[in-house]
Amino acid sequence: MPPKCVRVLYHDHCFDGSASAAIFSQFYQDHIDPTATFRYTGMAHTADQLFQDSLFDGDENAIVDFKYSPNPNLTWWFDHHQSAFLSPADAEHFRTQRHGNYFFDPTFKSCTLFIATIAKEKFGYHNPALDELIHWADIIDGAQYKDADEAVALGAAAMKLTLVIESSKGSETVQKIIGYMRHMRLDEIIALPEIEAIFRPLHDRHLRNIDLIRQRSHADGKVVFFDLVADGIEGYNKFIPYYLFPENVYTVSVSTSTFRTKVSVGSNPWQADRVTHNLATICERYGGGGHPKVGAISFPIGAVDDARKAAAEIVAELHT
Repeated sequence: MPPKCVRVLYHDHCFDGSASAAIFSQFYQDHIDPTATFRYTGMAHTADQLFQDSLFDGDENAIVDFKYSPNPNLTWWFDHHQSAFLSPADAEHFRTQRHGNYFFDPTFKSCTLFIATIAKEKFGYHNPALDELIHWADIIDGAQYKDADEAVALGAAAMKLTLVIESSKGSETVQKIIGYMRHMRLDEIIALPEIEAIFRPLHDRHLRNIDLIRQRSHADGKVVFFDLVADGIEGYNKFIPYYLFPENVYTVSVSTSTFRTKVSVGSNPWQADRVTHNLATICERYGGGGHPKVGAISFPIGAVDDARKAAAEIVAELHT
């Protein structure tokens, strides 16, 4: 009998999404089926946000750190986002027909720690070799850095890997890193020649992005706004605005990529006492979502005017 194939759908180009995939895979192989094989599919938030049935092609199918699907072939689900459900019908499906291995808790700062906690409390599983990965995923996804300088300097191996995961093209590199995360320390992964070779030019671009965002930003003491559409910048370190403008509370930006036009909305972790808006709730009104302190909205490719209009409305709302 061939080994069981487990399809893992994870939040692509996200350290927490990658770590969640690694933690779940190792838990499954150590605790459920040591002969299992794994195939990974990176998921991105898009304007239509639809799950194709063909995605659920494994003997078991898991979604980690991404939205819920009522597909009957889904056997495991873990998420921690406030905006976990694509529709009220999906939320009702989860509440009324949920499988015993569907788990949701938006109080967790990272999905990685959430999976590790469920694995330990419900299944009695704990692998100390994964503790470093869990620790850093919670710091990174929960923005628990001591200051913006630390977040932007990328001194730790985990933060260097975050740059590679968030900025490398395609999903191949990310999925290699998921495999490495299961068995290697983070400093060992970033030191691999193939990973280090990807990191260097991305780090150079990161330094250029700091100057570019400084030039493009309008900051008024409460909201930083910048538009990167003309610059073709698909992503940036989300702490750069707070590094450049530490007194500001919120950031709103517009950018484009190969598959969407994006409005990003964030709040300054070091100005938390001044944060009064739930950013996920704001983004949900435009078809996006996220967490109370950070969110995003995906528009179709080319819908720059719509994205800019939404961004302007959000900037105005954040000033209230």
